[in-house]
Order: sequence, then structure tokens, then C-alpha cells
Amino acid sequence: MRVRWASAYAVAVSVALALILLGRLPVGRCQGFSGGINPPPTSPLLWLLNDAVDNLTSNIFPEVKDRFGFCIKDPQKDWDQTFNYTNNTDFLRDCAIKFPDLSARLCTAAEVKLYLNSFIDNGGMTNFLKPNKNCNSSSWVPGCEPGWASRVSTDANVDDQDSDYLPSRTLGSQPCCAGFFCPYGLTCMISCPLGAYCPIATLNSTTGRCDPYNYQLPPGKPNHACGSADIWADVDHSGDLFCPAGYYCPSTIQKINCSHGHYCRMGSTYETSCFRSSSCHSNTENQNITIIGALVMAALVLLLFIIYNFSDQILAHRERRQAKSRETASRTAREAVQARERWKAAKNIAIKHAVEIHGQISHTFSYKRSKKQPEPQKVVGLSRWSSDASTPEIEEPSILSNMSHSSEKISGSSESIHSNTGDKKPKKNAMKDKHMHTRTQIFKYAYSEIEKEKVLQQEKKLTFSGVISMARKNEIRTRPLVEISFEDLTLVLKRNKKQLLKSVTGKLIPGHVTAIMGPSGAGKTTFLSALAGRTAGCQMSGLVLINGKVEPIHAHRKIIGFVPQDDIVHGNLTVEENLWFSANCRLSTGMSKAEKVLIVERTIDSLGLQAVRNSLVGTVEKRGISGGQRKRVNVGLEMVMEPSLLILDEPTSGLDSSSSLLLLRALRREAVQGVNICMVVHQPSYTLFNMFDVLILLAKGGLIAYQGPVKKVEEYFAGLEIMVPERVNPPDYFIDVLEGIVKPSTSVGVKSNQLPLIWMLHNGYNVPPDMHNELDSVNASFKSRTSSAGVGSDEDSGAANVWRDLKGGFEEKQDYLEHNISQSKGLANRVTPGKFKQYKYYLGRVSKQRLREATTQAVDYLILGLAGVCLGIITKANDKNLGAAGYTYTVIAVSLLGQIGALRSFSIEKLQYMRERASGMSSLAYFLSKDTIDHFNTVVKPVVYLSMFYFFSNPRSSFADNYIVLFALFYCVTGIGYTFAICFQPSSAQLWSALLPVVLTLIATQQKDSKILINLCYPKWALEAFVIVNTKRYSGVWLMTRCGMLAKLGYNINHWGVCLAVLFLYGFVFRCIAFICLVMLNKK
Repeated sequence: MRVRWASAYAVAVSVALALILLGRLPVGRCQGFSGGINPPPTSPLLWLLNDAVDNLTSNIFPEVKDRFGFCIKDPQKDWDQTFNYTNNTDFLRDCAIKFPDLSARLCTAAEVKLYLNSFIDNGGMTNFLKPNKNCNSSSWVPGCEPGWASRVSTDANVDDQDSDYLPSRTLGSQPCCAGFFCPYGLTCMISCPLGAYCPIATLNSTTGRCDPYNYQLPPGKPNHACGSADIWADVDHSGDLFCPAGYYCPSTIQKINCSHGHYCRMGSTYETSCFRSSSCHSNTENQNITIIGALVMAALVLLLFIIYNFSDQILAHRERRQAKSRETASRTAREAVQARERWKAAKNIAIKHAVEIHGQISHTFSYKRSKKQPEPQKVVGLSRWSSDASTPEIEEPSILSNMSHSSEKISGSSESIHSNTGDKKPKKNAMKDKHMHTRTQIFKYAYSEIEKEKVLQQEKKLTFSGVISMARKNEIRTRPLVEISFEDLTLVLKRNKKQLLKSVTGKLIPGHVTAIMGPSGAGKTTFLSALAGRTAGCQMSGLVLINGKVEPIHAHRKIIGFVPQDDIVHGNLTVEENLWFSANCRLSTGMSKAEKVLIVERTIDSLGLQAVRNSLVGTVEKRGISGGQRKRVNVGLEMVMEPSLLILDEPTSGLDSSSSLLLLRALRREAVQGVNICMVVHQPSYTLFNMFDVLILLAKGGLIAYQGPVKKVEEYFAGLEIMVPERVNPPDYFIDVLEGIVKPSTSVGVKSNQLPLIWMLHNGYNVPPDMHNELDSVNASFKSRTSSAGVGSDEDSGAANVWRDLKGGFEEKQDYLEHNISQSKGLANRVTPGKFKQYKYYLGRVSKQRLREATTQAVDYLILGLAGVCLGIITKANDKNLGAAGYTYTVIAVSLLGQIGALRSFSIEKLQYMRERASGMSSLAYFLSKDTIDHFNTVVKPVVYLSMFYFFSNPRSSFADNYIVLFALFYCVTGIGYTFAICFQPSSAQLWSALLPVVLTLIATQQKDSKILINLCYPKWALEAFVIVNTKRYSGVWLMTRCGMLAKLGYNINHWGVCLAVLFLYGFVFRCIAFICLVMLNKK
């Protein structure tokens, strides 16, 4: 029923516009007319009548706009395109000659209203009107038949603006003129719209019908001839009225063949020139412009290829320049060091020879003076000479000066940037003055400093105390020292109350490398997570002090590095790019470019990554560097930000002994600079084990069995009569003891599960209440220490613990508030780049990643283009439905492919994002950079799709209008894809991306559903926008079809801007939802 009303509503528009025609017709128009016969019209009379009837049209236009504004945007324009016959009025003159009483045969406002109401009441499904004054069961004149009309009486005075009074029109019934249509059941005439072909029908003797309108003559009336057209409605009900395809109709009574080189669509009033690239023969219905689509696609591919190669060449050229500058600087630094070493060797040799010569001379002179001077004076003289010779202040011979000058010449520019490692102190601020200009100078400075540090390490002068003393002399920068103390640290899962850590007490000291070892399930990784403040889902009790203060660890994350167990790095970036991104985003903004280069180059050199610095790290699908190198890159991401506390979770797992040794040497170098390093280690070799400073042994249940210097661990366990067998690695043996694999055979009867309790008693720590019952099983020699450990009754200990927890919690909250108020001071006063600066770094990184994913992007474009070809061929533009079917499939295909393409932006980098966010990087900068780069696809993908779909389906709407709608649609579905990628796992996200467009499109195209539900579906707005831009091109005879289609679909021709705004709003809202989920869900 709704469809019938929609069709009726649409057909009614034609009658209303026909009434407008009555006011615009250049013949027989007057405000009130009689039934008298007028003479044939002349030009002055036509213009006079036209002015007299303008009052009628001025009253009709507002009514048409109000009632049919959903399909008429500009009534004046639509009237011009439908009923403006000023270019060709031949059919009017012919009809005026045939019927001098033409004005008495035209419909009035009341008859138009009858035509409207009848179509509405009948749902637009019939071609006759309901009974009326002139045509009913008792009065049926020939003028009531289709294609015929009658006139009013000569003495009748009719007001054509009166919409209530229906004039009596029963006289002079005759077939309607060509160019007019006369409805069945109405005795007046309405002119055919432009684009229609309305000749006089001819009788088909075989069928007995009037062709081409297919209405039947009344039976029993042999003198009744065929008249003109009988109805104007949509193309389904009155397709015979339309000018056929392959022809054009400049007037409603002319039909001309479309000439060669032109094409004429159905309902055309003129022929349209074909593009040069398409061949159009005579009577061509539509031009073939698929070649244009191929050319557009080829041009786009060429443009993308140029962009890709140009960008790739820029990156490659930049890398070559950097490699050349780096190689030159490294060679210069090595030559300078080698020259300095040669100078030192020559200096030592010269001093040695000088001492020997001096000894011989002094011996000769002392021998000659022995006869004149007393013996004691000779001894004093020798003593004086020898002491002078041994002092470093001895004056060097001239040959040494020459060697010194030659070595300075060899060092060249290296000396100008303080690459010397001699005793002379560099001038203050010399670095800022001399090597902040060119890349080569920066690299020379960096490599000279690296070589200097290597020399100091070889000479055993670079120690923690040495670094501190050098820092006091302002020769090097220092990092803030971070000491972590923890007391009775206990961690319990909130979900099942499982205890992960229990009464862990100890300290992590700056400048030391601490190894955490223990059997599987002892809580080693949990312990590191607790220290790093990553205890989501757990309830933590106890105290964690930072430099003796109760402060939240998150407030210091800018100077804390956490290396996860998994190698979470970007596989589509090179080793150097990964390190540089971490350095740019996490180092201080006040640090100079030269210092950043020094840090990155030092990290690459210390980790042994020089050979693979320009190699992609690689992913599971694409092979990159080796596993050991990837592990070192994982550590290097935290080393380049110069942390004060570096926490590593199993950094040596999966590495061979040489790689582990290289990594540990690099970490020891960090410890020398005062970094507090804590790492979980599994089965280290004896050499690696001795490189650690402190060892923490965790037993099962999250209890400490030992914490202290590595050198004293064997001594401690030997005191418990747990001796390490010969040729057995001590850490392996201790882990086996804690695991219970090896039973310690001691005279005191110590068991493996008693070792944590013995450690508490040994250090005087408080024993947890639930472990008091185990004290009886401990040997009496250890039980004597219970009193000093402060072990009391369960009630006393519980009360004390409650008070301590309350007090500690209050103090922690107070300190936390104080820290938030004064958080600008911070622990290290490190000011990292802000959101805008990080956005810039993220933008550069994502751009490189997209360039290296060019193959994947090309596949996306290929699939999108193939979808456009298939849908363009299958749903070739059909004028009967105004191309709505093709646009429906377009919305589904574009939504599906757009959302799946957007999934890759976030779904494959969740782990990398979580690591970067935990380190303090901006989530907003990360999200905006991804979205900004994806705008390239939002701009290009509509062109890819339309270059195939548009030129294969060839709709009437313009390419630009379709592109704007498709651009808005891609923006919308990209935001939805972001939400799916962030909120769901990849498999679930892909399933949602495939199902949602289909389901929502089905809902949007079902008119029986709730209007509110339909409006909530984004495909509804995309379809409406597509249909609007296409229906705008259907005018004239297509006006009825346009209004019928819009009424059927519930669309409004004036809502194109609203549709685009809604699509953009959907895209923005879903982006906001995606960002909130990115921050909240991943944080959880």
C-alpha cells in the first residue's frame, strides 16, 4: 500500500505541473474565459495572454514547492526543463489552427485537483480517473475516452484559478492534438512535457489498440478514432510517451534520428556529442567510454608509481648520503685514534731512550765527581736525577714535539671537533660552535666520542666512580640516579586471589646489573612488572620506594626503560629507523642533534648492529635480520632513550653465548654510567653469571631465597651446607635446588621450601603470619634468630600490618597528590617532545611504512578496480530505476573493501602501540598520524573505483558528484574500520567488516522498517546522496519518474548536503570511539 501511495504521490506532481503549464501556455490563457471560439492566435495576442495568466502561475508555484519539494529543488528551473516551449511552438500553432477554441479545452485548477486526487486514491496503478461531473455512469461523452477532449459551452464563464468548481465540459468532443495528452475520465487537454514524443496514435488492426499508447477504442463506435496520448506518469506506466533511445525530440511532435558521432538517451531533447575516444554510430543510445576509464586508471597507476619511486629514491639518496658521511667520520675517528696511539708509543719510546741517555750521562758525571765530592752527595744526586726522570713533567726532546705536531696534522678535522683523547681539556661550548652545522661534522663528533670511550674502556679508566668524577668536571653528561627499594612487596590476583609475590624485600642499586633467577613459575616476570608499575588486575601491598620516597612509578616512566620478553619492534622499519624513532620521541627536547646522533650511534656500535643498521627488521611473513639481532634491537629501543632504570625481561633467551656476551657488555657499559639495570635471566653461562653484580633468587610462591652480590652467593649457600659440585654451573645448580630436582644433603636438614624462610631470618625480615607454622621445622640454629626478626603472635603481627597498610596507603595517596601538583619538576627534569612534535615523528614513520607496503596497497587498488568493473557491467545504468540498483551494490562493495583496508592500520600493531604508550608516548599523536596517512587512500580509492564503475555503467550524474559522495563514504567506513580493528581481534574484526555493510544496507532499503532505524544506518545516507546526484540529471519527461522514485525510497532531493554531512559525522564519531577504545581498552 505504501508503494501505491508513493507512486500516486509522484504521478500527482505531473498534473500539478500541467496546471503550471496552463498558466504558461502562449495561447488561450486568461484569468476567466468563456466558451466562445477564439480566432487563430497572433504573436501580440499570445504575449498579452501570457502576461494576463501570470497571476495563476505565481499562485501555483508555492503550492508545488510545498507539496512536492522532496523532488523539486528549483520549481522555475524544473518548469523551464519540462514545459518551456519557447524554442519550438509548432505543435501549439498546429493545435490552435485545428481547434480555434483551444483555450476552452485546456484543464482548469479544479480538473487538475481531480486528476491529483484520483491518482492518489487509486495508488497510481490505473490510467483512468474516478467518476466526476463530466464522466460518470449517467454522463459519458466521447471526450471521456483516452486521447479525446471536449470544450465548455460558449456562454460559460470559467475561472481557471478556482480549484473547487469543476466546469461542465461535454461539447465538441474531438481527438486531442498531437503534443498533448488527454487522461481517461477527464475531458480536458494537458500538454506533453519536453522529452516526450506525443504523436497522434494509429489504430492497429490486429490488436484493435491505438499504437504506441496501447489504449483501446470504445466498442460499438466505429467513427471513434485514435487520439493523442492518454497519460503521463513514470517510465514504467507511460514509457511509450518518452522519446525513444537513439532519437531526440526537439518538440513533443518531432522524433529525429541521432546522427553519427552523437548519442541520444531515452527522453532526450537534443543529441549529445560523443567523446573522441568512443565511436558512436547513428541511433546510438549511449556512448562507450570504457576506454576513458582505462586511461584514467592508467594515469592513476602512473602517478602512484611516480610518487612511490620518487619517495623511494629520496629515502635511498638520503640513506646513501648518511652512510657516506658516517663512513667518512668513522674512518677519520679511527685514524685519529691510531695516530694518537702511535704518538703515545713514540713518546714512550723517546722518554725511555731519554731516560737511558740521561742515566749514562749522570753515571759518567757522577763517576768524575766521586773524587771531589763526598759519597752521600753522589747518592743524593742520583736520587734527584732518577726521581726527575720518573716524573711525568719531564721535558720532551724536540723530536717529540715534531712527532706531536705531525700527529695533529694527521688527525686534521677530528682535532677541530675534539676527537683528541689526550690530557688537554676541550674548550667549553666548543661543540656547539663547531659541529652543529653539517652532517659530516656531527658524525665526526659522535664517532670521536665513541672511540674515546673505547680507549678509556681498554685502559680500564671508565668505571662508575670515574664517570661520576668526570661528570663533576662537566666533561660528560650524567643521568639522574634511581634507586628502587621494596619492602614486603606482595602481589595477589584480584580474580582468583592467587598470590604471585609474597613479602619480597630488597633494593636495586644504581650502577649495578642485577640478575633475577629462579625456577619457572617463581614470579620473575611478575616481579619486574610490579617494579615497573604494570600490575593491572592485581592487588599490590607493601612499599616501593624511589630514592627513598613513596612515589608512583608512572611519574618516572620518562626515564624508565622496560624491555619486554617478546621482541616487539616494527618489522617494516630498518634497525636504524626503529632506534631513531624511539630516540626522537623519548629523549629530552633540549638535547642537540649531535648528542642524539652520538647516543644512537653508540647504541648501534655497542650492540653490534652496524652491519644490519639499514636492513629491515622483518616480520613473520617477510624475513629480515636474525633472531639474535632482533633481540638486540628490542633492547636498543630502550637504551637510546638513556634510561636511569632499565628493566629487561629475559633479554638473553634464544641467544647464543657470543650474542649474550655482546648484549651484556653493552648493558654493563650502561651500568657504568649509573643506570640501574635489572633483568630476568635463564641459565646463563658461568662467564655471563660472573658479569652480574647482584643476584636475586626467587623460589616458588614469589619468595626471595637470596639477594646479594654474585661473588658471595656460593659462600651463603655453603653456610647452609649446600655445596656446588665440581664442573657444575652454580646458577643452574641453585635453580635445581629451588625447583626441588636436587635434594640438598645437609646436616642441618635444610629443605628447598625452607630457603626463603631462612633468608628472612638471616636478614631479620618480618616473617609473614601464614609462614609461622614452618618455623618449627627449621633447624634450631636458625630459630634463634626469630626474636631479632620481630616475629610475634599472629594477632600482634596482623594488627601491626593493618596499621602499617593504612598508614602506608595514606602516605602513598598524599605523596601521589603532592607529586601531581609538583610533577613539572619530575625526577630527572626531562621534557620530552609534546604531542605535536611526536605527531611529526609518527607521521614520518607511518609514511615510510606505507611506502614499504606498496604491494599490499596495489592489491587493494586492484581488488577495488575489479569490483568497479564487475558492478559497472552487471548494473549498467538503468533509466527505469535511475541507477539506484548499481549504487546499492556500490555502497556494499565500497564499505566492505574500505573497512577491511582500514583494519590493517591498527590491528597488526597493537603490541607495538601498547609498548610505546606504556613508555609515555602520545596516543593522540599515534592515532592522528595513522588517520592522516590513511587520508591518502580516502582520496585515491574513490578514483580507482569510479575509473572502472563510472565508465562501465555510464550514469547520467557527473564523475565529480559521484567522487564527492564516494569520498564521504570512504571517510565514514574508514572510521568504522578503525573501531573494529581496535575493539576486536583480527578475525572478529574482519567478520564484522564483512557483515555490517550487508546488514545495514538491507535495513536501509526496506521501507517497511522503522524510520528511526533506517536513519541510523549509514548506507541509507550514502544511497540517498548517490540517487540525488543522479536524479538531478533526470528532468522534463523524467520528472514523474524522478518524483516517483524519490517518493518510493523516501529521499529528498534537497538533502544532498545533509547526506554528506551525516557521512562525515559518522566517520568523525567512529574515529572518536576508536580513539577512546584505543586509550581505554588497551590500557586495561
